[in-house]
Amino acid sequence: MLRNDLLLKAARGVEVERAPVWLMRQAGRILPEYRATRAKAKNFIDFVKNPELSCEVTIQPVNILGVDAAIIFSDILVIPEAMGLPYQMIEAKGPWFEKTIKSKEDIQQLKIAEAGDLDYVMQAIALSKKELDNRVPLIGFTGAPWTLFAYMIEGSGSKTFSKAKQFLYTQPELSHILLEKITLSIINYVKAQITSGADLIQIFDSWAGVLSENMYYEFSLKYISKICDAIASSVPVTVFAKDAHYALEKISETSCSTIGLDWTIHPLVARKQAPTKTLQGNADPCLLYADEKTIVSETQKMLKAFGRQKYICNLGHGLYPDLDKEKVKLFVDVVKNFQW
Repeated sequence: MLRNDLLLKAARGVEVERAPVWLMRQAGRILPEYRATRAKAKNFIDFVKNPELSCEVTIQPVNILGVDAAIIFSDILVIPEAMGLPYQMIEAKGPWFEKTIKSKEDIQQLKIAEAGDLDYVMQAIALSKKELDNRVPLIGFTGAPWTLFAYMIEGSGSKTFSKAKQFLYTQPELSHILLEKITLSIINYVKAQITSGADLIQIFDSWAGVLSENMYYEFSLKYISKICDAIASSVPVTVFAKDAHYALEKISETSCSTIGLDWTIHPLVARKQAPTKTLQGNADPCLLYADEKTIVSETQKMLKAFGRQKYICNLGHGLYPDLDKEKVKLFVDVVKNFQW
């Protein structure tokens, strides 16, 4: 039994004494301890594929920041790689694919990833569960099909993902074939994460906001819904579709438990659009550059707006690398000590 199960209770809509708090990218460069562990690997890919190092940085935020959950240290792009499309992580630039998907033949050459193709993630989850010793839940995660599709077509990060969107418009049938293949790979992946010990799964649709509403429903949400249906009876599922405010009502119709929110939507608006779901978010990460008084007052204001129940406190995106660790810790402490 978990000694701190606030996250799982909140995700399931069970009454809690306070809101749980964790942070996207909490295992990252804001922590000197992370940087020291990262230095043990020759590059990012090797770092991600080392279960012992992954476990080490997964646990660090629990010990150092006092968050109410750990999230396994990995990368969303392990799925394309397992399907046969390897990537590199270029320092200060981000992911880069030497080969991209351009044709039907390219799609046919991709395999549907199996759990065994990503065994290093499962080993990291099993190690992390052991090291956590039931202190807090462990979150598993995956990129959403559209977000992975966008990288596989584009070949790198982009402000517009115009190549990926062009493919949707000019090759809709092929797009659906590729998205289906990605979705089946993800389902295999997250089911294995759950078997290995993940207590909750978060689906990151980082590039949801570059699609129009209708395109999002056709080429993203239908596949996210399929993933939710495959695992929602086993563990709670969170869907984080950044910048896709138009989709909140439709996302709330899926079998997910929790909807992650970025910082550009007001809590009361989100409550109105998704009244049956637990909400997660949504402080602007840049708030943590502010002085301590501002961090405290703005965080408390956010907590009051969301309310204590059916709420998981988080940022509206991930921590930025140059944030002050002590201000991040202050944010966590404000949430944990808030008098409801």
